[in-house]
Amino acid sequence: MKKLTVIFLLLSLLVSCQTKRQYFPKDLEPQQIDLVRFDCALLNVDSVSALQDIRILYEQFPDFMPFFVEDILGLPVVDTACLVRQLPAFLNDTLYGFAQTNRLEQTVFADTKDIEHDLGNAFARVHFLYPELPVPTVYLFISGFNSSLVFVDDDIAVGADMYLGSDYEFYNRVVYEYQKLTMRKECIPVDVVSAFLFRHLPYTSTKSRLLDNMLYRGKIMYLLAQIFSDLPSYEVMGYTKEQWDWCVRNERAIWHLMMDKRDLFKTESLVLTSYLNDGPFTSEISQDSPGRLGTWVGWRIAESFMQHNQQVTLQELVSEPDAERILRDSYYKP
Repeated sequence: MKKLTVIFLLLSLLVSCQTKRQYFPKDLEPQQIDLVRFDCALLNVDSVSALQDIRILYEQFPDFMPFFVEDILGLPVVDTACLVRQLPAFLNDTLYGFAQTNRLEQTVFADTKDIEHDLGNAFARVHFLYPELPVPTVYLFISGFNSSLVFVDDDIAVGADMYLGSDYEFYNRVVYEYQKLTMRKECIPVDVVSAFLFRHLPYTSTKSRLLDNMLYRGKIMYLLAQIFSDLPSYEVMGYTKEQWDWCVRNERAIWHLMMDKRDLFKTESLVLTSYLNDGPFTSEISQDSPGRLGTWVGWRIAESFMQHNQQVTLQELVSEPDAERILRDSYYKP
């Protein structure tokens, strides 16, 4: 009996070791993150001194200000007279809630040390894996409910007015209910790093099957989860805990349904959209399910693959082009 107990304990330890791989040194130095407060500078524009204030913005932000004017406001960069009229109106509008939103934004983002801390630690891990990738400058700006994240060359701009809290009343006018879940300040670091990874580690497969697409996204999500290893998995995924738990409870049924329908090897855009795009649910599975279920399953397969292939590095996982090899060697059988 004692012998069996010892064997059981050894097996338990072995399984535990397999499920807790350590990919990063514990003493990584955080990266210095330049968080540029364009939002604060923009909100200093006054209707009385608008021309002078706008000139100051162009001087202080020679790269970002033209982008903001042209791509966010949709105004000609060279038409200063138009900007003098339109910018104060944009900032002080009460009909669409911009003025109220701007005041709240300044309160919610009065302190950004938490964002800088989390991004510094996250990009330290990204840099450890991919030292050739540039650490982006991160801008906070006011988007007029237009954009959450946009790239400006190698830098990332965050529409801070899109992260004021899931219960912010004006969001009911501009987004669907399911989209409000991640419209919180604490979601910014994961969103920034996720966008960065998807941009710099692009989809390279020549196949357009659901399997290839879901494993590409699943691999990136697995990588993202290692970078933010202190966060619950559901937060990294952008789910509620209840949504994550639903997926876990129904994982076997989800997989069997995908297999029965032979969805893995389908290439139709409607199938891919259902499984991969954000939405209130994944229509190919169930109206009780959360959206992006294909990405979730892809993550679970990637996780199983890494547990069964201890010699594979994160970089090798991400760069592996053969989706069928990953699926086969994952021994994924929920």
